[in-house]
Amino acid sequence: MSEKGELDNSGFNKLNWFTRIGYGLGDCAQNLIYQVVAGYCAFFYSDVYIVGNNTKESSSIAGTIMTTARIIDVIWDPFVGAFVDKHNPRLGKYRTYLLFCGLPLTIGCILVFCPFEFLRGSIIYAAVTYVLLQMLYTCVNVPYGALNASLTRDTHEITMLTSIRMVCANIGGFFVWTLIPIFLGLAAGKAIPWGFVFFQFVGSIPGILFMPFVPAVKKVVGKKNMFYLFGTIAIIGNIMIYIVSKSGVNSGDNTWMRIANFVKSTGFTIITGYMWAIVPEVISYAEYTTGRRIAGIVNALTGMFYKLGNALGGIIPLYGLRILGYIAGEEEPSSLTKEPKAWFTVMSIYNIVGLVLLLICFFASKERIAMEEKETKNVKVTDLFTEFVRNGPLRIIALYFVTAFTCMTTQNTINSYLFGMSNQKSSTQEGIRWLASLIPAIFNVLMIVIIFFYSLTDEKIDEINREIERRQKTSNAEEA
Repeated sequence: MSEKGELDNSGFNKLNWFTRIGYGLGDCAQNLIYQVVAGYCAFFYSDVYIVGNNTKESSSIAGTIMTTARIIDVIWDPFVGAFVDKHNPRLGKYRTYLLFCGLPLTIGCILVFCPFEFLRGSIIYAAVTYVLLQMLYTCVNVPYGALNASLTRDTHEITMLTSIRMVCANIGGFFVWTLIPIFLGLAAGKAIPWGFVFFQFVGSIPGILFMPFVPAVKKVVGKKNMFYLFGTIAIIGNIMIYIVSKSGVNSGDNTWMRIANFVKSTGFTIITGYMWAIVPEVISYAEYTTGRRIAGIVNALTGMFYKLGNALGGIIPLYGLRILGYIAGEEEPSSLTKEPKAWFTVMSIYNIVGLVLLLICFFASKERIAMEEKETKNVKVTDLFTEFVRNGPLRIIALYFVTAFTCMTTQNTINSYLFGMSNQKSSTQEGIRWLASLIPAIFNVLMIVIIFFYSLTDEKIDEINREIERRQKTSNAEEA
């Protein structure tokens, strides 16, 4: 293959490494910009910003704000998806939005962590900035997801592209989950929570180390069996986390906690990383049954369930902490710093770097397969609901997404509390352990059950894509 890659008129394009890595950097960018909010905003609102200026109620107030924002965003998603599919900007149908919405998204994220004392604790400011951030993220995430399906129809290339994308995403995750606690400590001039840092570090390794081997593993064991195998590994790891954490995570050697997290992350990284490779399959199935490649609509729909999962993943730990009697503001050496200016400084730097990576993604990724101009006129918001009703594989993936992201967000959110709970009462500590391990294990079981009902095999997808191309050639010949 040449350095420029091979363009196949049938749509089964072979992608070059600049496109693969450049597209993957877009996911890394979104982790640096948005994942810092998804993973740390709950802790920031409850323990740093102390929303509502009430240490006993801050976690539940934060939960209400985050839930409301995500409900609004779920309503917003279909409009963004329809808009993206209906328009064809000069700089690219999907990648244009990375360029023009990336900067507002970066500014919106920085505003969430604004350190001004006169704003501290304001419910209105927190609600407005968080809602705005969610809506801006949709304007980047929906077209970015649709861009994946516009690069190639080749199943192996999509698997390769998704693997590289997930490696880049997990590199971004490493910077978010492992390095932010270090940078926060340095910026605040406070002790670094090394126990939490090393726990997060080993959880980041599998995504970087193992994702490149996913295409080979899938070829050996098959698509569904890969989900079953690594889902089981995730369950085992979560059970290990619960058992080991019973001995205390704030004292002594935490080697076994790190091993447990490594096992859990090895399984969970694969079953959440590869699910993005299935989205282009569902888009092709929709094109096969309707004649239109409504990638924006499908990605808006999966985005709705992804964000619904994030919303539930925020509700469960935050309201759970309220029920468990968690008291915010208890500074401990093992927990994250609660210095507002340190948070603002670190998050601002992360967001600026993320914006630069989004620009690289824009230049590296160019659409090759998209809806034809004549088809865009008929796209409407109600297509999202129509497609959901008639597209069985899409419903399965939507359910899988909401379950996976509920699990992921619950666990990522509660981990910030797991290493800073020694001053809480024993029943509160036990509840936090459940939220960090056994409840995610239950979600892992549900994910295995859901994927069992997914009906599109690789052979079926190849057959569908070739039939789509045959129809297109026939149509082009008739027009000529």
